[in-house]
Amino acid sequence: MTGRQKMQAALSGEGTKEFPAVICYEDLFIRDHWGQLTACPWWYAQDTDIERQTMWRSEAIPKIGQDWFSLPMGSTAADRENVKICVREDGVFAVDRRTRGEQGERRLREPKIGGEDYQPWNRPDAPKTPEEIDRYFPAALPDPADIQKEGRKDLADRLIGGVCAELYPISHITSPLQSCVWLFGFEGFMANLIDSPALVKYACERFTSSIIYTVRQAKILGAEALWVEECYLDMIGPGMFEEFSMPYTARVVEAIRSCGMKSIYYHTGDPAKKLKQILDIGADAISFEESKKSFVIDIEDVVEQVQGRCAVFGNLDATHFLPACSYDELKAEIKRFAEAGKKNRNRFVMSTGSPVTPGTSVEKVRMYCDLVHEIGFGS
Repeated sequence: MTGRQKMQAALSGEGTKEFPAVICYEDLFIRDHWGQLTACPWWYAQDTDIERQTMWRSEAIPKIGQDWFSLPMGSTAADRENVKICVREDGVFAVDRRTRGEQGERRLREPKIGGEDYQPWNRPDAPKTPEEIDRYFPAALPDPADIQKEGRKDLADRLIGGVCAELYPISHITSPLQSCVWLFGFEGFMANLIDSPALVKYACERFTSSIIYTVRQAKILGAEALWVEECYLDMIGPGMFEEFSMPYTARVVEAIRSCGMKSIYYHTGDPAKKLKQILDIGADAISFEESKKSFVIDIEDVVEQVQGRCAVFGNLDATHFLPACSYDELKAEIKRFAEAGKKNRNRFVMSTGSPVTPGTSVEKVRMYCDLVHEIGFGS
């Protein structure tokens, strides 16, 4: 089976004969291991040129060995024609010939390994009324199919028809409630849940419509599944989760299904008190972090409760175990996950519970993927 076929089977009601191997958030892994994955300059990842975008992926993606890939939205045909990279002694710049002088230049920054330093999410200018929330959303959205007319689908088509032809294409979105953290800032978000619940629900409605629009774009782009991320919500109780998250996320999941795609719901933090609610959202698959932050998420316990009602993603410890484990330890752990996957009627995908750390080598990740392909056969 190809990687694409393995993922299709794992997310189906029948399950898979061969468990797929994936890592979550491959874009972070590639950012942190760029020099180990490709000889291309870092700025190729920010270039409008399809050839350069394809070139670095042609080197990097086969070295990872996983069964899916993140489907990118490419640049418009107009930008490809007019925006060129200029490498000078004083830096790397994207130069737009449609704009004269320095205003047509944008300095590109090499991504920092591990990402930028975290800053507390506090927004003094956060919206306080529905009218202020409306300002963050366009009055009208264009036809989702415009991405094809504008040429933004061309890169995706090149990858699906070339280096990624045997891999499963996915796109990423955040849930409506998690999007509110960006809108209000973390402190404002938590306070508004208590002090202004109607305002949070209004924002969730606006975000739901916006995210469903993105879902339709992803379908046109060629994605077969959407990774639906929901962070921070282990800090609210089951009652708030049912009131503020479930109705909106369920609508997004239904929109994904209506478009003929699969949904993968990723919930960070401890899901123990919310697992039944999470299953009621109706996603085709669920994914959790590894055990950490003083909680335990055991894959055997998860599949015991799921009982094959949806696919389950493994939550291999990418933070402490994967960077340091030996070949034999990794093999034994993958066998343990594979046995759990069989108990979920083979509706199972072997995955890491969180992004691979910068200190984990490309060779270790490839070893992980190869071992899953060697061991991960359903019953």
